[in-house]
Amino acid sequence: MDKLTQKEEELMQVLWQLDKAFVKDVVAELPEPKPHYNTVSTVIRKMEDKGFVSHQSFGTTFQYFPLISKEAYFKQFMTNTIHNYFDNSYKNVVSFLAQEEKISVAELKEIIQLIENK
Repeated sequence: MDKLTQKEEELMQVLWQLDKAFVKDVVAELPEPKPHYNTVSTVIRKMEDKGFVSHQSFGTTFQYFPLISKEAYFKQFMTNTIHNYFDNSYKNVVSFLAQEEKISVAELKEIIQLIENK
């Protein structure tokens, strides 16, 4: 499966939140300055070509919906990130977070406890 661009991911977040939406609904949820309706429509159609969304027709209007769950996309994203940037090592991920002071000792102990209690 292809990867979403940053703009596509922003629109996908809205579609996951709304479950089903017309382009005007997606535009309404986006922060200011809002992109033009036609721009959003074009990006959503590209996402459909990539297999991330589909639509139901209502005359000449389309209601779009996600074909991949947020959880499934996140899992794929994390797997690819760990493979591409951390030599496929979860230990390297945790080491990176610790070195960057993004995770505390208490959080690490909590993770160890979760693993031990599995």
